[in-house]
This record gives sequence, C-alpha cells and structure tokens, in this order.
Amino acid sequence: MTPPPMLRHGTRARGACAAAVAVLTLAVSAAVAIPAQAAGSTLQEAAAQSGRYFGTAIAANRLSDSTYATIANREFNMITAENEMKMDATEPNQNQFNFTNGDRILNWALQNGKQVRGHALAWYSQQPGWMQRMEGSTLRSAMINHVTQVATHYKGKIYAWDVVNEAFADGSSGGRRDSNLERSGSDWIEVAFRTARAADPAAKLCYNDYNIDDWSHAKTQGVYRMVRDFKQRGVPIDCVGLQSHFNPQSPVPGNYQTTIESFAALGVDVQITELDIEGSGSAQAESYRKVTQACLNVARCTGITVWGVRDTDSWRASGTPLLFDGNGNKKAAYTSVLNTLNAATPNPTTPPPTSPTPTTPPPTSPTPTTPPPTSPTPTPPPTGACSAALTIANSWNGGYQATVTVSAGSSSLNGWRVTLPSGVTTNNLWNGVLSGSTVTNAPYNGSVGAGQSTTFGFIGQGSAPGAATLSCG
Repeated sequence: MTPPPMLRHGTRARGACAAAVAVLTLAVSAAVAIPAQAAGSTLQEAAAQSGRYFGTAIAANRLSDSTYATIANREFNMITAENEMKMDATEPNQNQFNFTNGDRILNWALQNGKQVRGHALAWYSQQPGWMQRMEGSTLRSAMINHVTQVATHYKGKIYAWDVVNEAFADGSSGGRRDSNLERSGSDWIEVAFRTARAADPAAKLCYNDYNIDDWSHAKTQGVYRMVRDFKQRGVPIDCVGLQSHFNPQSPVPGNYQTTIESFAALGVDVQITELDIEGSGSAQAESYRKVTQACLNVARCTGITVWGVRDTDSWRASGTPLLFDGNGNKKAAYTSVLNTLNAATPNPTTPPPTSPTPTTPPPTSPTPTTPPPTSPTPTPPPTGACSAALTIANSWNGGYQATVTVSAGSSSLNGWRVTLPSGVTTNNLWNGVLSGSTVTNAPYNGSVGAGQSTTFGFIGQGSAPGAATLSCG
C-alpha cells in the first residue's frame, strides 16, 4: 500500500435505484458486445484473452481466511505483497534480512500458478528505523546492499519489481520529493535501477507513483522527463506503474488514456499497480470501466492490479473501493470490469506473461500446512527498558498510516510490547503482532541493541491520533 496524500479528502458516493438501472444497462450493453469466442468467467481469464494480467495485493496474514484465499486464487493471476517485501519488512536490522512473510506470499502464488510483482525495493517511507537515521554515502551503500540482497533472494521468481516508489513531489514543481534517499545524491534512482538489473536481469524494472494519472499534472510530467532521460541514456527501466487511487473528488481523469499512451510511446510498459476507486453502484462501476478500457486501448498497458481483495481488506475500507464487498460478493464494479475485459478483441498471438522458470530452488520458507493461530503464541516477558513514539506518515479522509518507532534504552531489548492509544482501530499491521490494543514484536525484530530502534506500522481507521509517546515494556 502506498497512500496518496492528494487523494485524502473524498466523501463517499452512494448508489440509488437509478444507479442500479444504470449498472444493469451497462452490463447488458457490454455483454452484447462480447465476441462469441470470449467468455472469461473470472477476471484473470477475461484479461488473458487480450494478453494481459489481472492481479491483486495480498497480505500474508489473511491467506488463512478461506473466503479471501478462494477469491484471490479464482480471480487473479498476478500477486503483489501488500507490505511483506518492503524495506522495513525485509531488512528490519541492518544486513539481517527476513523473508518469511514475503516467501509465504511468493510460494502461495507460484504453487497456484500465478506471477508476482515485487513491491518495493527503494522508498522514502516504511524504511526500518536504522535506515531512517542514515544519510549521505552511508545511506547510499545501505540502499545498494538492500536492493542487491532482496532482488537476489527472489531472482528468477519476480515478474516485475517496483524498484523505486514515490520519489516525486506533489504540487506544481514537477521535481523530486525531499527525502533521505534524495539527499544521498540525485542519481540515487538511476543507481537503484542499475543495481536491480545486475541482481535480477530477468525481472521487469518499474518506477511506481501516485497522482501521475493526469497527463496535465506537473508531477506526471516530471516522471515522464525522468523516464525519457533514462531511456535515452540506457538506464535500465522497463515499465511505469500508475497507482491509480481514485475517489469522487479525485476521479479518473479525462486524459488518463493519454497518460498511458505517452509513457508507452517512450518504449516502456505501463502497469496499473494499486487500483482502488472509492464509491458504490453505477458511479463506481463506470469509473472502473473507464480505467479498464483505457488500459485495453493501449497495447503496452500490460495489466491491472487492484489493491486488495474485499472492501474490508482495503486500506481505504470506509470508502468501499474494491470489486468485492466485505462478504466476498461480487459488486457492480466487478461486473463492469469483467464485461469490459471480455469485450476486448482477443489477441491469441500475445499470450499473457508466464511465470519464469526458476533458476534456483524456491525459497525454503515453507507455506504453513495449517492456518496460523488466531492469537499470538505466548512469548517470554520482554527484558530491557524501551520507549515508543507514534508518528503519522500519511492521512486521508477516513484513515491514516502510522509508524511506531520502538527504541531501546541503555541496555538491549529481548522482545518488546507497545500499547496503542485508546480508540485506535486497525486490521492492517506489519512488523508486529496485534492482540487487542497491544502490539508485540514479530519473530524477527524483538532483539534491539542498546540505543538502537526498530519500527512497526499500521493502517488506522477514522481520525488520526496526534504524534504521541506510547507505553512500551
């Protein structure tokens, strides 16, 4: 999940009787246009007919939910780890890597005949605590090592990597976002791409960002200039990811297809990487149709990924932005997307991307044969004094992303436990184990050296609490 700050002020559209009639009309008209030979009954089948994929973001801790896993397996053929392959999850302590949850998602995908998009190798957000404190050449070396180690671990098993995520600033400048990575030298993005190519030559390498959907926006133009420059100078870049988070106040732009065409004209693929559209009924269905049709109209738009399975799994859950409701029922938006995919001209000469043959055995972390326990296994009481501070990384109407930094005092920690502020509600937490309002360390980040720190994060529902010092023990 990569939240878009400029999209966090939307109210929710509500359907009515007229909306239902409009959806029915849309579904019927699209169905009439479906060629006889095109009859995909699932999103992945329908997309494959035109040589594209249709994917979703997966959270490892939800794979034990049978409804969730059934829908994901039936409908999608491209999988993105929601948080489990990000920097703080894969390298919680410097040069100590943990791939347990990332491997779990990868193994589930490959065992079910799916491909995987890697997300993300280098990002200003969700950095582990040790990296947040770095700068200059020290940070540059740490970034290169991180990209190398993670891409090498998954070598031959990832279809495409979001090598760099959200490096451009919002607003009218069209320039780069100020971050510790940017301050390490303005060539850091190029270095990340060249490092990723060396580590995994077969994976497609993508730049991914939000609010680059509108061709007239300065941010879009800034990314376009970078990609054009990279292509001209031979910097290895294969694709651009449009996150495409929309709501009624930030709708699908009228020039959305122009944006896709313009990037594609540079010689890169375009992938819609984190699609969700707040709303309901016919308005939401029509917005999903517009996005799907725009992708279908451009040959180098190779696939669409929605950011979650059911509305209740979304980081924007209150906006009901996905194709399935909280009970796993198909929504009008689902029917709209399926019919639009099925109405596309079949392209049997361009098969959908296939999973690469692994050059090394799959990761050794086994997929659990039984569901994980619903409550954490008791652990010994933590030792050592600690402190915890909560900061708000991003916020929007109805939710927010928070980061909690857990710091050791004068002695090292062997396990930690943090109590969240009263009123915090979340069903999406990473790098920790949640039980009620208490978060305990994950198996891989409980040991924190004296004076050092680690982090966990979560998506909260409702209004964001102020920055606060939390109880830690």
